[in-house]
Amino acid sequence: SEGVGLSKEQTALIIAFVKATSDSTEGTIKNLRDLVRGSEIGSTGLEELENIFEIVSASRTKENNIVIDPSVVRGLGYYTGPVFEAELTFEVYDEKGKKRQFGSVAGGGRYDDLIKRFTGQTIPATGVSIGVDRLISALNGFKKPSCKMSGPIVVTVMDKTLIKYYKSIVEELRADNIRAEMFMGNPKDFGKQLKYADQRNSPVAIIVGSEEIHRGVIQLKDLRLGTELSKSIASNEEWKARPAQQEVARHELLNAVRQILSKDSE
Repeated sequence: SEGVGLSKEQTALIIAFVKATSDSTEGTIKNLRDLVRGSEIGSTGLEELENIFEIVSASRTKENNIVIDPSVVRGLGYYTGPVFEAELTFEVYDEKGKKRQFGSVAGGGRYDDLIKRFTGQTIPATGVSIGVDRLISALNGFKKPSCKMSGPIVVTVMDKTLIKYYKSIVEELRADNIRAEMFMGNPKDFGKQLKYADQRNSPVAIIVGSEEIHRGVIQLKDLRLGTELSKSIASNEEWKARPAQQEVARHELLNAVRQILSKDSE
């Protein structure tokens, strides 16, 4: 176009890109792959999108709740990778009784070079901004029963290559209406992960490594029980007799977590 000096071929390519959304994620990726063929940067970006979708596909969200949308454009120029938006699709009624749909309430993306502009250090980063007023308004119009737990279950990260597995545990707990989250910091210091769980007032920490996965088990650390026991137990023998950590079969995860939570509520 005359405005930005693009040729008709370049304009056609951009239009095809933003219209590449298909009925399925696989179809969208195929369309994008055809369009970026021959471009190293384009292929790298598409690979990142595929990796992201592989991880989020472990979540138990409804079909099409998470989609790759080539038409999403963010207004800021410092993004260096994937950008995203969170959109509320349910309808609510405003104070005048009219139906409303909120649309986007959050947006952000990857910006690996932004911090370098100010500090000179190359630090990868991802951020998101939230429309607080819009989100509060939406929550007021769509209230869910509040959860009685004071903090979420924290799934610790023993091996970064198992992120998809940890994510599936989080989503299984959430699907059973149990608050849960995966530790997102540096996984090298396990003590910091448990400290984080304490700061979040978490009742349970879930611990899984490759050995546990091989044996089909999961370690559950009852954080509240551990705190109470530490106040009263004076010897190692007493501690061993009343352990705050237990090993359960993978398929018994939900039952074991429910039992711990029920004891905490008594």
